[in-house]
Amino acid sequence: MAAERARLSVAAMARVLGVSRSGFYAWLGRGGAGEQGDPWAADRAAVERAWLDSGRRMGARSIRSLLPHLTLYRVRRLMRELGIRGVHPRSSRRTTVPDPGAPARPDLIRRDFASAVPTTRLVGDITYLRTGQGWLYMATVIDLCTRMVVGLSFSERMGAELPISALESARGRGYVAGGAVFHSDRGSQYTSRAMAEWAAASDVRLSVGRTGSCHDNAVAESFFGTFKNEMYHLRSFATREEARLASIEYVEGYYNTRRPHSSIGYQTPAGKMAAFFERFEAAMESEGVVPSAA
Repeated sequence: MAAERARLSVAAMARVLGVSRSGFYAWLGRGGAGEQGDPWAADRAAVERAWLDSGRRMGARSIRSLLPHLTLYRVRRLMRELGIRGVHPRSSRRTTVPDPGAPARPDLIRRDFASAVPTTRLVGDITYLRTGQGWLYMATVIDLCTRMVVGLSFSERMGAELPISALESARGRGYVAGGAVFHSDRGSQYTSRAMAEWAAASDVRLSVGRTGSCHDNAVAESFFGTFKNEMYHLRSFATREEARLASIEYVEGYYNTRRPHSSIGYQTPAGKMAAFFERFEAAMESEGVVPSAA
């Protein structure tokens, strides 16, 4: 392989010979190709390991955030040499079904998706998952400060109870502050009387974007694009339960806890949320206040 590297790609040779690319480069790094070996072998192996650990999802920027001693140019070059690439976005389809008779509701976000404090500004949306048993609908609640998915719910029907269940899940876990803003599109599930009654009883202020404008709920739309590209489009699901479990595993086992997010400085959403609560509890203790048990 070392002799043919100038003419053939290492990825193709490794595939034909049934050997590991990272193993080949590690061999080079130990001097396998001569006295000098390959000075980038260890970094090349680290790049491939990060990519594999992400479920073959991460692109160069995310991998570089995990390997800060490497430049973005170097990561991209090593990925090309390895023959690997991240998952790229696909086009999305509009799924909102507005209710023309819904009461007027303000837009309290106005495309300002920044938030200094977690649990106070939230967004949500609904997506469709195809399975061998028919459609499964998934609703999310996302915290704008940390970009953490704090609420999830699933149903065979797309009624108002679907997003309410996701919000109730987030509130039950302590991720919806009193007076919090929850922003969504103008889908009938979000403009329903049931949603308004839940929000009033839960001290949540409802906010909606304009009809047909994905940019007014860009964070929720962006999450679904990532979710579909990094998990859903890579698999097929025989049952609704299989799709539900895979979605939860992706969100809780990868997106929230292991995937660096560019909008929060390549921290993980759960890591940033945990850091906030640690600072909050430390501040409470310094003031002599003991937080009440939830």
